Amino acid sequence: MKLLFSRNPNPRLAVAVARHLNAKVDFEFAAPMAPGQSERYRALNPNLLLPILQGPGKSLWEADAIACRLSREAGSDFWRTGDDEPEMVQWLSWGKENFARACDMVHFERGTKQRYGLGAVDRQRVEEGFRRFGTSAALLDAELSRKTWLVGDSVSYADFRMAAFLPFNDVARLPLSNYPFLERWYGQLEELDAWRDPFKGLEAPALPRIPG
Repeated sequence: MKLLFSRNPNPRLAVAVARHLNAKVDFEFAAPMAPGQSERYRALNPNLLLPILQGPGKSLWEADAIACRLSREAGSDFWRTGDDEPEMVQWLSWGKENFARACDMVHFERGTKQRYGLGAVDRQRVEEGFRRFGTSAALLDAELSRKTWLVGDSVSYADFRMAAFLPFNDVARLPLSNYPFLERWYGQLEELDAWRDPFKGLEAPALPRIPG
């Protein structure tokens, strides 16, 4: 199998999962939106977005689906099954609509738009993202005051997915330090080599610099 990726948040997430699982995949940096590249990738993902997992049969896209597939291939409980699966799905669903969404809103304005020349920062969207972050971070902080990881006693994909935008917080500048248990939890993720530096040893051009 081959994992097509970039350094953006969701492709980074997929690479971190593959590295954490020691998945038997090859890695290939890709740029479906680059001039002249769309037709090459359209058959793999009609959305022209990364990550994409190529394997026998049709390709698989979306980081969550890829994480599920790689965890099954590895025989790992990283993607929880059995009695823990509903709780994991709960955090995936809640996180994408709340915590991760808030992080994304701010990062998109301060990071993505500026890297790719998509317009000025929308300060109202940033303020809304900060408001959403405060609400969801408080809930997570309370939850993590009672346990080490989101699901069970070890790291799972729920933790990786929830934290998908936090490696880019140098740009978003969300106040993670205001939430000590949340900050402790993220520090645990940063101790994992696969999370801290998923691109180590890979050919992966740096993201465009943010002007100014």
